Amino acid sequence: MIQNLTEFSKQIDIPEESLKQFIQDFDLDIPDCISPDLNITSNFEKFATDHQEFLKKYDDDLRKEKTAADISLKIHQPEEQVETAIKNRFPNVYDNGIFKSSVSSFGIDHQLGGNYQFIYDYFGHKTALAKRDFIGYRDLFFYIADMLEPFISPEQSDNWGIQKTAGIVVYGPPGSGKIFWAKRIAGMINFHFQEVRKAQLKTIFSDEKKINFDHFLSDMLKKDNTALFLENFDDIMAPGTDHPNADYEDVKESILHNIEKFVKENVLMIGSAKELSAIEPELLAPGRFDVLIPIFPANRQERAEMILFNMTRNLKEDALLLKILRDNHADTIPFWQVTADKMRVFSNTMIMDFTQSLKKRIRSLYLKNRAEHVTIDQALLDASLKEAASKLTGEYLNNVQQFVQEVSANAYDRFAGRIEGLKQELDSYRAREEPARTIGFHPE
Repeated sequence: MIQNLTEFSKQIDIPEESLKQFIQDFDLDIPDCISPDLNITSNFEKFATDHQEFLKKYDDDLRKEKTAADISLKIHQPEEQVETAIKNRFPNVYDNGIFKSSVSSFGIDHQLGGNYQFIYDYFGHKTALAKRDFIGYRDLFFYIADMLEPFISPEQSDNWGIQKTAGIVVYGPPGSGKIFWAKRIAGMINFHFQEVRKAQLKTIFSDEKKINFDHFLSDMLKKDNTALFLENFDDIMAPGTDHPNADYEDVKESILHNIEKFVKENVLMIGSAKELSAIEPELLAPGRFDVLIPIFPANRQERAEMILFNMTRNLKEDALLLKILRDNHADTIPFWQVTADKMRVFSNTMIMDFTQSLKKRIRSLYLKNRAEHVTIDQALLDASLKEAASKLTGEYLNNVQQFVQEVSANAYDRFAGRIEGLKQELDSYRAREEPARTIGFHPE
């Protein structure tokens, strides 16, 4: 019987939040545990059923407040290493030295090399990286799942009066994957995804009739379970009435006029924005676009996985590129970790640019030498890295800095580790010889 995570957690009497944190603590791949529509997989169901006692111990420990000394004593690991591991992964700790209850002793033990092979024995038949549609981002996945709970569980409305939102804003730097996550959101709640095309934003006259975005939106409101994705949301929904783009002003007015109908007609609008501060504040009020989803640039480990994913994607088993990658041991994640470390604050688009550039350079060497043995050396990697970094402009870095400020204000507790990591990566680009500026980066 297929069950969602909420139902299953009740069945085994372990809180849903503990199961989510368990998946993150032990770095389990989301597709191995949860399907796109938030049902649990058979592998995860079998593991959790077989090891219900361990999960109860995990839950009991997770909910206890504890010091580094308490954890050290429990898992038999040096206290200094325990404290370092906690602060690296959970920077938001209480001043009195007692860590928040979201810190698991078992998770820290795993991080310090504890043996939990009995967990991974249930997830041995994994989908190959090159065939996955989802890499990393466990924390963001579960954050989104929480935000979508009113669409998934009627209990929130019936017992708590928490209503569905009319709209969602996915925000983050350019190229960070906002459209990917918008599609993922639609899939999670079983809504049909439809991207609003640029032509649908324009006002035209046909047979002396004015046709604009309002007509398109009226048609969409007649369709049940539709997720409308609107790019440039911060430009379209900018404050004030003196809009430089007359079509955008019409779109804005249409959305504001019809927003009360969205929930009633089962239409969800997902707006994509670089900056929340550029959006009309009244639009972000409760009951409107009040669900804000931060879309982060990938961290170091995710960048390494993405490189390998993009290098091997859609290759046949006998592909020449795959043979060259294997000869260089570049068909594994460790090969790419040094390069990933150099890609500080790179967007997903920049990572794809890197892999495309590298593929072309490898092919050129192969054609030049007429030999299958091509060495993927540092010079080759650095040349592609330099090409991909052309989009790493001062303007982009400013976008990332603004994002850090906004996500810190809105969701620091949920993403403290990512935020602190992003701050450190940004600092490596900051011009230190110049006087401090509002943001600190120079547009190129």
